[in-house]
Order: sequence, then structure tokens, then C-alpha cells
Amino acid sequence: MLAIFITTVAYIGVAICVGACVVRDATGSMNDTIISGLNCNGSAACGLGYDFSRCQHEPCQYGLMNNFQVMSMVSGFGPLITAGIFSATLSSALASLVSAPKVFQALCKDNIYKALQFFAKGYGKNNEPLRGYILTFVIAMAFILIAELNTIAPIISNFFLASYALINFSCFHASYAKSPGWRPAYGIYNMWVSLFGAVLCCAVMFVINWWAAVITYVIEFFLYIYVTYKKPDVNWGSSTQALSYVSALDNALELTTVEDHVKNFRPQCIVLTGGPMTRPALLDITHAFTKNSGLCICCEVFVGPRKLCVKEMNSGMVKKQAWLIKNKIKAFYAAVAADCFRDGVRSLLQASGLGRMKPNTLVIGYKKNWRKAPLTEIENYVGIIHDAFDFEIGVVIVRISQGFDISQVLQVQEELERLEQERLALEATIKDNECEEGNGGIRTLFKKAGKLNITKLNPKKDGSVNTIQSMHVGEFNQKLVEASTQFKKKQGKGTIDVWWLFDDGGLTLLIPYILTLRKKWKDCKLRIYVGGKINRIEEEKIAMASLLSKFRVKFADIHIIGDINVKPNKESWKVFEEMIEPYRLHESCKDLTTAEKLKRETPWKITDAELEAVKEKSYRQVRLNELLQEHSRAANLIVLSLPVARKGSISDLLYMTWLEILTKNLPPVLLVRGNHKNVLTFYS
Repeated sequence: MLAIFITTVAYIGVAICVGACVVRDATGSMNDTIISGLNCNGSAACGLGYDFSRCQHEPCQYGLMNNFQVMSMVSGFGPLITAGIFSATLSSALASLVSAPKVFQALCKDNIYKALQFFAKGYGKNNEPLRGYILTFVIAMAFILIAELNTIAPIISNFFLASYALINFSCFHASYAKSPGWRPAYGIYNMWVSLFGAVLCCAVMFVINWWAAVITYVIEFFLYIYVTYKKPDVNWGSSTQALSYVSALDNALELTTVEDHVKNFRPQCIVLTGGPMTRPALLDITHAFTKNSGLCICCEVFVGPRKLCVKEMNSGMVKKQAWLIKNKIKAFYAAVAADCFRDGVRSLLQASGLGRMKPNTLVIGYKKNWRKAPLTEIENYVGIIHDAFDFEIGVVIVRISQGFDISQVLQVQEELERLEQERLALEATIKDNECEEGNGGIRTLFKKAGKLNITKLNPKKDGSVNTIQSMHVGEFNQKLVEASTQFKKKQGKGTIDVWWLFDDGGLTLLIPYILTLRKKWKDCKLRIYVGGKINRIEEEKIAMASLLSKFRVKFADIHIIGDINVKPNKESWKVFEEMIEPYRLHESCKDLTTAEKLKRETPWKITDAELEAVKEKSYRQVRLNELLQEHSRAANLIVLSLPVARKGSISDLLYMTWLEILTKNLPPVLLVRGNHKNVLTFYS
């Protein structure tokens, strides 16, 4: 600060001294004296007895405004001024010639601008930027050859001022973002002074030379647009990131003060994908109706010893979120460690989200292997559905014929990639040793090959991955791989069949409507199926069409199903009975003591009393499958109201049997049940 003060005083002193010695404009002729009777009008030259008025009409070569050598002219020893100019110029030039290439080299190493990567290379132990020195020399020579300092000076001054303006604005922006990492050591720092300095620099740029300022702004704008478009993989902890955080926090807090309204409802989903890459189809269909409109959180539950689970969970968080970003999926990844799967999901349902941005819909895949799964898994699966309803969260169960989990395929692909890398490394080692002769060369070859540690892949105990020798690439489950990408493709012309069988608030209708707004689903038409009385089909169809038009939901057709409550045919019912047979207790065929003993030993089995009590509901699920087979077999997607099992009165295995028979042999199915909060509205 003292150095800046002394320098400022020196510059001001020089300006005052020179201004006190030399007039503003002068002709340089000693004979231009005042003619008698001339009014000076405050002119300094006139007051000294000279008439330089013609400088107002024609250019003059002398005076402060015209002669750049006035300091040499008025100084005590003129050559001293010339020597000072030379020394100042050389010192500044040498400093720029040395420092500018170093700064430029650092910029090139950041690899923000790919075309400049050539100049990032350094030479010698000090990593000298020789290429940068040559470039700087060429630029300096080009400006020297212009041979007109007054042309060069405005351009250079504008670039310097632009740098100062950006530095000042960066200080202001970092302070405005309230980042704890921004801790300026300058005691009397104020961010508004920084902003004032930035504005002042920009203003002076135009005062010096307006066209040079415009050129500077154009170059800066081009560089900014380039970086914004390319999005280089660098992270400097910028103030822009800090400001984004502050803005997001402020908006989230402001949102909490606004009451929910049905017009602003949007599906905000928790998706139980596990690792997002292991169930891509489940994530894709969810992302289809949450993208740009609602929250989507991919969730994974790590079950087991807490220490191991937390370590595994933390190590994969960044990788899995990066996978979502790489695949352009607008979703968050969240994980929890828990003693059992249901407890983990329960934690996610209660704690996920922030303020108003809390999940209102749970999306899970259909448990395809439920008949072979342990009873605890089935209890957890059905229990999760009950928990979601307890927390007033809607449920969406998605079923596709091939299932969702492709983790086995991913494991085999990873092993193949690893072996391929080892093979390439071995080939490179062999190539390096081709020129070596004798035993020494052979020994070196085996030594290097031994370091690669190429071993056969042993089969795992659970049999999830076979040996690579027995599993050829062509033996992968190709249908499973194709099914995992089916929702990434454009669906083409077809239908989304909506079976709106219960009034759940409208979620069953809202989700397919949102899907039709997406690019991949826009060619699909909505067909609405609702239950009704067989003698009032036309009236109910007109009433439903009127309701949908008020909701402003476009549809292709409406079907009123009048025979939805009739009994299913014998063949379909027989399939249901065969499906449920392994899980029945058959206590009515046994004596009372034996029946009570079986109930205690196998409480999970379906009793005859339970089956008889809900026989009508069982009929309904079987009958619905018949109707779905009849009407929606060719649909691109079926959206169907999810049957709800009353907690404690419907056993888990019976409920899973309902879901199985209901969605058996169908196109992709979304079983949807809202939390009975209205999600659709219309204006009168």
C-alpha cells in the first residue's frame, strides 16, 4: 500500500509539474505573439504573451496535447528522461516476456482450450515454456513492426483493464456468494468497492478507445461461450458454484412457505433401482415421467454389517452419481445402510428429499422370482408397499417380461474387459521382448508375464458368474439386454392403455398423460378403460369423456367395461389355483389339533378361511387378466390400478399371487396407486 501511495504521488506530481510548465496547445513559433487588443478569455498562452489560437482550427505539433517529449524539453537534463524511458520499457518488456509465457503455459495445461495444448509442453528441469517464448516473441515483433505506439497502446491498455475488471468482479462475486472458502486477508476489504472497481475499469476501456473495448468484449464473450459449451472437466471451486448453491438453498427455503396446490402437483419419485446401472429399464421408465418436471432419486439399500456396508456405500456414491450424469439422467443417487432391506427403504421414505422437494411416489420393480425367494424377502417386499401407504406415498410397481436386473451381465462384461486389458498388456510385453535374444530374454519375458497375474476366473459359490471359459459373449441373455433398453427407444405409433379402476386421486391417469408429452412416447395414444354398469355404458362413456375434457387430457378412445365383475372362466381360475396350491394350508381337511399346529409352524401359508373371505377379490384379479389379454395385448404400455391388500387380513403370498395372475403374459405394466390426494384439476 505504501508503494502504491508513493507511486501515485509521483505520477500526480509529474502531471502537476509538467502542466505548470507547458501550455495545452502551441505552434512552436516564437513569433506568434499577441496582437494588441486581443481578449485572452482565460488562455494560459495568451496570458504569457503568445497567440496560439490557430491551433483550434489546424493541428499543432507542440504543447501538452501534441508533443510527447515535453518532459525532456522542460527537464534539467533531457537525456536522463530518455534513459528512464528505456530502462522502464526494458524492465517491463523483459518481465512480460518471461511471465506471460509461464501464465500462458499454465492456461494450456488446464486443457480448457484444446487447440492450445501444443504450448503446454515444458523443457528442462524448470519446465521452461520455450514454445510460449517463441509465440510471445512473434507477437511482440508483430506489434513493434506496426511502429505506431499510439495505435498499440489502446489495445494493450484495454486488455489490461479487462483483466483488472475480471479480477475485481471475481472478488465481488466470491463475496456475494458467501462461500466460507473465500477469506480475503485485506483488512478493509469491501465487496462493493470491488464491484465499483470492475465497473470503473469497463467504463475507462470505452473512454480510452471505444472500438478497442468492443473488440476486447467480443473476444472475452467468445471465450466464455466456448468454455460454457465445452464444459471442460475441471473444478476450481468457482464462485459460480457457490452462488448456485446459495440460490438453490434460498429457493428451497422460499418454496417451503408456499402451500401445496393440486395444480402444481408433479410425481416426485423414489426408485428402488439398487445401483442405477443394474436396473436401467426401471430407471428409464421413471425418468420418462419425471424428467424436467419432478424429483427422481435412485435409491440403494446396503444390507449387512454396518462397517462393511458403509465402506462399500461411500466408495460407490461418486461413481454412481457420475453414471447418471454421463447417461444424461436427471436424477440423484442416494444410499443407506440398514440391518434389513425394509428398514432401509423405510428410512429413505421418511428422510429423502428437502422441504417441498420430498418424494410422493415410490417406484419399484415387480419381484419376478418371488416363488423361489425366501419368505423374509417377500415379507419385506409387501411390507414396503404398506409402509409407503402409511407415509401417504403413492406406489408404482413396474413389470416387464424379462425382469430388470442385469447385474450378472455387467459382472461378466467387466471380467471380459479386464481379461482383454491383460491380454493387450501381455502382447505389449511380448512385443517389447521380441528383439531380445538368448535365455536372458526368455527369462525376462516370463518374469514380466508373471507380474500380470493372469489367472482363470473361478466360479463363485452362488453361481452368479460362470467361468469365462464356459461363457461365450454370445451366450449372454440377449433378451434381457434388449429388455433393459426398451424404454430408451422411440415407441412409435401405438397405445398406452389406462385401466382406471379406482379413484386414487388421479395418479393412474396423470402418469400416462405425462408420458405422452415425451418425445419417445408422443406417437402413442391414450385409451381409457373404466368399469361400469352394462346397461349404462353409453351414459358413463359420455360422462367420462366430459370429465377428461375438463381435465384437458387428450385421449383416443374410452371403453366402459360392463362385465368386469363376472366370474373368470374355468381355465383361468384353474391356473390361479395351481399357482396358489403350494402355499395353501388346507386346514379344513385336517382335524382341529393338526390344523392349529400347522398354523403355528407355517403362519405364512394361506388358510382356507382367508381364501374364502377374499374369493370375490381373487375372481376380480383373474377376470382382469382375461380382459387385459382381450383388449390390451398389443398395447405399448399398460397402466393399471394397483390392488391394495388390507394389512393383516391378506397374507403376503396371496397378494403376490394376485399381482402375478393380474399381470401375467402382458406387455410392460405399470401398477399405480395414488395416496388418495387429488393430483388432477380442471377450471370451470
